[in-house]
Amino acid sequence: MTYLEAMGIQPWVGRDRAVVAEAAGAFTEFKGAPVVTMNDAAPVGDTAQLDWEPLRAQVLACTRCELHKQRTQAVFGVGNRAAQWLIIGEAPGADEDRQGEPFVGRAGKLLDNMLLAIALKREEVYIANIVKCRPPNNREPSPEEARSCAPYLARQIALIKPKIILAVGRVAAQNLLKTDRPVGTLRGKRFKYADTDIPVIVTYHPAYLLRSPQEKRKAWQDLLFAKETFASL
Repeated sequence: MTYLEAMGIQPWVGRDRAVVAEAAGAFTEFKGAPVVTMNDAAPVGDTAQLDWEPLRAQVLACTRCELHKQRTQAVFGVGNRAAQWLIIGEAPGADEDRQGEPFVGRAGKLLDNMLLAIALKREEVYIANIVKCRPPNNREPSPEEARSCAPYLARQIALIKPKIILAVGRVAAQNLLKTDRPVGTLRGKRFKYADTDIPVIVTYHPAYLLRSPQEKRKAWQDLLFAKETFASL
């Protein structure tokens, strides 16, 4: 209940079935719809063969794009390397650049509460971003920058072998799905990662939810949908 309050959602008591039914109802139109398959960049060169520590070392020393020139440090990712849930965001911000860990600060705390609302702890999942270095002034990563980092993320996914991927935010969703469609049209659909059977579910970025708290209930619906998808695997 505390976690739902942290998301700005009125807690409910004794109405579990009603709330779940309401959330599930938002996705009724997608039941039986064909699964959409995406084509993500595969690891290239020696990156495709690297284990965790050599991969991390390569990321920390990376100069594939201009972002390395302004970074304090690359943000590799954090969490359980055998996680069943993989959370993918956009890019490191100022706090992440300083601390070397994705999703810290207010957005990170909200993400933690979102995960806890579906009975997941931060240390149980793995968290990564589309790009590993902070874009100047927290701007969005360019397509070229995202392509430069894509082999690293693809290798992390290959090593983790998650059962489900939760893409948080427009930049993460659009880069993973190779689309320019807004998040609102991607929610509630079950995509597949590349040529695997790993489902990808899209929801709003915690930073966006902090700016637009009226969308938090939709994010809660997305989390329920992701949990339902995971339970069906």
